[in-house]
Amino acid sequence: MIPLKDDIPTRRFPVLTVAIIAICCVVYFGFEGGLWSLGQTGDERVLEYGAIPYEITHPGDDCAVASDGNVRCEGQPEVGGSQAPAQAPWYVTVFASMFMHGSLLHLAGNMLFLWIFGNNIEDSMGRGRFVLFYLLGGLAALLLQVVTDTSSTIPTVGASGAIAAVLGAYAVLYPRARVVTLIFIIIIFTVIQLPALLVLALWFGLQLLPAFSEPLGSSGGGVAYFAHIGGFLFGMLVIKLFADNVHEDYEAAHRIPVY
Repeated sequence: MIPLKDDIPTRRFPVLTVAIIAICCVVYFGFEGGLWSLGQTGDERVLEYGAIPYEITHPGDDCAVASDGNVRCEGQPEVGGSQAPAQAPWYVTVFASMFMHGSLLHLAGNMLFLWIFGNNIEDSMGRGRFVLFYLLGGLAALLLQVVTDTSSTIPTVGASGAIAAVLGAYAVLYPRARVVTLIFIIIIFTVIQLPALLVLALWFGLQLLPAFSEPLGSSGGGVAYFAHIGGFLFGMLVIKLFADNVHEDYEAAHRIPVY
């Protein structure tokens, strides 16, 4: 299931949504040097600027790739007194990681969701508020991911958590909007319009199932499901504190005309 567009027109150009997309692309292609997959430079950037739960819960202890290919951190019993190369401080990584991505597919998927749903959330509030909401959503998402495994040495990167907050906000503000969605059923695909609440509920369900079906601390196939859950719940819970210019007549586009 891939959303393609919604039916709510924005009342102003989504400058910040476009800016975030541009920043994420520049970071991925320029700073990380990423194309179809990350090379050595990208791996080094992810390790240094990705948010590693262990570094966040053990401030001052840095992590590095050991000779066995695994990430080891200062202070771990198996590391002993050896020192890792200095990394970016944890308080830098929690923000930097929001604009980094692990692959081109990861980047493309996140930016598609941000473009479809982020423009209307930006339109529902002042631009300063949107920046604050987006960053706090990303922090809330990372917090839940860290809490589920405080000793994890796996770097977390991606805008997914902050975008999940945008999705949660959209579900609250515009549940009856229509979303043009590409549906795959084995080898058959079709394009249909679905209520936004259904699309977002299905997306959220796809985060809950693997998150709670795997042991805490597992890699989850490289996907930070609890970050997605944390961001989505944050967006749902706080959006009414931020949105002061909601598009109240958003259903007009699909309302049956009366003659």
